[in-house]
Amino acid sequence: MAGGKIQKKRHQQAPQQQRWGGGVPFEKSKGQHILKNPMLVETIVRKSGIKPTDVVLEIGPGTGNLTKKLLEVAKSVVAVELDPRMVLELNRRFQGTPHSSRLRVIQGDVLKCELPYFDICVANIPYQISSPLTFKLLAHRPAFRCAVIMFQREFAMRLVANPGDNLYCRLSVNTQLLARVSHLLKVGRNNFRPPPKVDSSVVRIEPRRPLPPVSFKEWDGLMRLCFNRKNKTLGSIFRQKSVLSLLEKNYKTLQALQLTQKVQMEEDKVSSEDVAVLANMVEELGMGNKSDEKDDEEMEVEDTDMVGEVSEGSSFKDKVLGILRQEDFAEKRAAKLTQVDFLYLLSLFNKEGIHFS
Repeated sequence: MAGGKIQKKRHQQAPQQQRWGGGVPFEKSKGQHILKNPMLVETIVRKSGIKPTDVVLEIGPGTGNLTKKLLEVAKSVVAVELDPRMVLELNRRFQGTPHSSRLRVIQGDVLKCELPYFDICVANIPYQISSPLTFKLLAHRPAFRCAVIMFQREFAMRLVANPGDNLYCRLSVNTQLLARVSHLLKVGRNNFRPPPKVDSSVVRIEPRRPLPPVSFKEWDGLMRLCFNRKNKTLGSIFRQKSVLSLLEKNYKTLQALQLTQKVQMEEDKVSSEDVAVLANMVEELGMGNKSDEKDDEEMEVEDTDMVGEVSEGSSFKDKVLGILRQEDFAEKRAAKLTQVDFLYLLSLFNKEGIHFS
């Protein structure tokens, strides 16, 4: 029409899917966030301290950006990948290259498959498997030298948290019992394609050798009690009727069985199966006990009801509280105790025949 304006129709474009060179889209539901910053990849490899004789385990290799750098410095790389499309892309990328003979790709779920021997683990993992994978690695035998892993930042900070830190929780104390954990570097979300919703951190995990001579069933039982409300004093926690009743039941059962010192020593032997006990609690841990402070407030009234005297078990209660008075444990809080403190406290209880499993 004369004098009229011609309106151009704007076609709405469908949201673009993140794809790699082969044209296959990434799946965020599988935690597929590929490192795209080459400088960051080189930094991670350098901080891993890989030797020319090392076998490296990579979990979630994706399209192989990190894999390529690992193959340049390691003897060989074993890559575990769940997505068959990624496996195909990885094999295509290195087919016919000098690296192909030193790369072994395992298609499967890393939490379910049996891991081969490796010296070092380097991984940018799907964040939803952080807890179970950490404890599966720590239970692996023979023990590896170190693992350098990309975690969601909050999870990473819980791993490395120290007594007194807000993020210090059962995850912190259980991991640090089995390994030395250190924070290497913070990684912004824009270093990934597609970018995740949160920042990340790279953490170094070095298994302790030898492991502490402790029954992990006993250890986990004590940690469950102490960190149920980590900001309560231990005296307050162990005065609860439910706690005293549980411990007294264990105490009487072991006495009835006349547990010998020899049997107890057998229970305390360390094995990979013992370490797996700590992995059984990962679903409960999640990101750690975020609700500790809230639970303290909500359970205040319940504590008052439960603190009352146990008529038949008053002597047992005195025994428990007598143990806690040593080194003033009764006035201390789990949130500020170290692994050494907990190991000593557990030994005091076990010495008196009081057990947590």
